Amino acid sequence: MDTTRPAKVINAYTSFFASEPREPDILGLFQSVAATVPAYQRFLAAAGVDPAAVRTMADFQRLPFTTKDTYQRRYPLPQLCRDGRLDGCDMIALSSGSSGTPTIWPRDLGDELHIADRFEQVFRDGFDAADVSTLAVVCFPLGTWVGGLFTTACVRHLAAKGYRITVAAPGNNKAEILRVVPELAPHFDQVVLLGYPPFIKDVIDSGTWSWPIRMVFAGEVFSEEWRDLVAQRAGVTDPVRHMASLYGTADAGVLGNETPQSVSIRRFLAGRPDLARELFGDSRLPTLAQYDPASRYFECVDGTLLFSGDNGVPLVRYHIADEGGLVSHPDLMDFCSRNGFTPVPGPSSPFVFVFGRSLFTVSFFGANIYPENVTVGLEQPGISDWVTGRFVLETYEDSDRDRRLRVTVEQASDAADPYVIAASIHSQLLRLNSEFANYVPAGRQLPEVVLRPAGDPEYFPAGVKHRYTRG
Repeated sequence: MDTTRPAKVINAYTSFFASEPREPDILGLFQSVAATVPAYQRFLAAAGVDPAAVRTMADFQRLPFTTKDTYQRRYPLPQLCRDGRLDGCDMIALSSGSSGTPTIWPRDLGDELHIADRFEQVFRDGFDAADVSTLAVVCFPLGTWVGGLFTTACVRHLAAKGYRITVAAPGNNKAEILRVVPELAPHFDQVVLLGYPPFIKDVIDSGTWSWPIRMVFAGEVFSEEWRDLVAQRAGVTDPVRHMASLYGTADAGVLGNETPQSVSIRRFLAGRPDLARELFGDSRLPTLAQYDPASRYFECVDGTLLFSGDNGVPLVRYHIADEGGLVSHPDLMDFCSRNGFTPVPGPSSPFVFVFGRSLFTVSFFGANIYPENVTVGLEQPGISDWVTGRFVLETYEDSDRDRRLRVTVEQASDAADPYVIAASIHSQLLRLNSEFANYVPAGRQLPEVVLRPAGDPEYFPAGVKHRYTRG
């Protein structure tokens, strides 16, 4: 029996209940991980790094990146945990990789309490849940995937802290959500739906909403037009305060969250694409979130994000492969002022903006869909005679603002049948990708297949390296 765990849990809860501010101590985190995590000790030794020589932030910023391939998958799972003990963690989450093989991320209650701070900011500043009775309906998939159970735990921690929150967790079972909410909603002042954006929209489109609705999203970037449409259909009159997106991963929970301040800025920039391009360096509009550098310390290198944070598997300079960047709070406030905009009040924490994964994946209903899965579908007997093997995987919003999954395929034969190809891709996605099988509603799983001739200049131009996804 681990007799030290009760004291750790009590200390974690005491800090959480007291809302004690923390100062970033990234060098302290590094030294602690280097001293207690066997895998990181071996990783540093292989790179020729002496932990004692890392004394300044300049030293820290010269440390090698860690990634799933160079670190998490290279060492036995217990060695990635403190003191080499997997049983020091009390929960396991899994994320599905490109081959369907799960990546395992242990955690403990203390990790959840760190992340509960992000939920607290949303429920307190946006939803007034300290004073307003709130039914929180968890619509993320339940099971070993990180979203559902992690969210349920974090929102229950807020209830334990004194927020007027009661949790129901039907998961991504639409029929159950539409059964439970009308039964419970009349007993509360507001209902919060938490889930992946396209699934929540599907729920909204399928029900009748006569109660005050709030929403929390994660997993995908969406447009402000999408936010407005869903708000209108759900009767949300203040989408700035009552709809918030989380920036989260299986690797480390929630890294940042939208605030009313960040949403107001994003909505301003949505109407000024010239300013968005100036600020973000891209014509796309990213998710704009705020984060706590004492919990998750971000860096940006070559347009992609790194973070460091304490988890069941502590991560130092972890290259998460998300395209994005960082903006300090004073710099963004100055940018807004210079361009004639005053954001709504909010916390003074820094901003992180996120376009999405750079590793050639597409996110659909929160599931990461990999080109490798699609390739297997195109390689099946008979189908492989119809196609060249090149394709482009993407999602898009249709005229009703629903997300759709599309695969544009380069054909090698006029006999190619798009429906048969779609069925083959669908079959392999179900077989190889557990996130796709469990996150995406059955009615949305069959991809739209569009056939294009070989060498099509828009999708398959000659003489350039082919990219299999579009953001």
